[in-house]
Amino acid sequence: MSLKRWISDQTEFLDIEGPIILESGETLPQVRIAYRTWGRPRPNATLVCHALTGSADADDWWADLFGPGRALDPEQVYIVCANVLGGCYGTTGPTSRASGAFEPFGATFPEVTIRDIVHTQARLLDHLEIDTLDLVVGGSMGAMQVLEWAVLYPDRVTAIAPIAAGPTQSAWGIALSEAQRQAIKTDSNYADGRYALGAGPARGLAAARAIAMISYRSPHNFESRFAREKAEEDTFEVQSYLRHQGERLVDRFDANTYLTLIAAMDSHDVGRGRGTVESVLQS
Repeated sequence: MSLKRWISDQTEFLDIEGPIILESGETLPQVRIAYRTWGRPRPNATLVCHALTGSADADDWWADLFGPGRALDPEQVYIVCANVLGGCYGTTGPTSRASGAFEPFGATFPEVTIRDIVHTQARLLDHLEIDTLDLVVGGSMGAMQVLEWAVLYPDRVTAIAPIAAGPTQSAWGIALSEAQRQAIKTDSNYADGRYALGAGPARGLAAARAIAMISYRSPHNFESRFAREKAEEDTFEVQSYLRHQGERLVDRFDANTYLTLIAAMDSHDVGRGRGTVESVLQS
């Protein structure tokens, strides 16, 4: 039986009527969630949580994990992945328009947290009639969601696999977020969250991506991969790599969405309002 049999090629959408109350106390009149599924629907599933600039297309960005005999095998398990609240790949976020509005939310989109993201995912699973998650898995911002799933819905989660994230966003991580935030907000095309006509903060977003890409790799990795090799006479290979990554992101992502989601990552702290991080993890 081919893998293709169980793949939902098209993104599906769930509209949740509000008001949706966020952790900040602000509300959204309604929320649309973009999601995809793989496998035969059943009351237990695997939930895949995406990273900062990801989408619901987990079989694209985690292609090597999908398929017969692999970790995410639609022949064996029912798999769900949703674009996060605040995203720009179909779920309500800064690029969305509020009911009756002519302009997208942009920088006026309310602050969301990792907990808000997880609560909206739970609403999606209710809609899909999924009672139990055999596994919740994700990397980076996805791993933050994974940890919150285990704390917010312990009776619903059997196992978790958080990859490349700790129980809190560290001071180092917050500092990197701030550097990326300043790169975007100091772009000449960005003024109070509004872009100049026909332009977006391309240079600022590309610079933010470069900062992020540096944080994803170690000095040893950069040295072994690039060393001091030249791409052109006046350009090092590592410079070319960072510029290319920035250009790619600018072509597919929204700057206000980026700001919304790095702020959500900064909010990550499993101990917030619950006691010590250690006691929460022990639970």
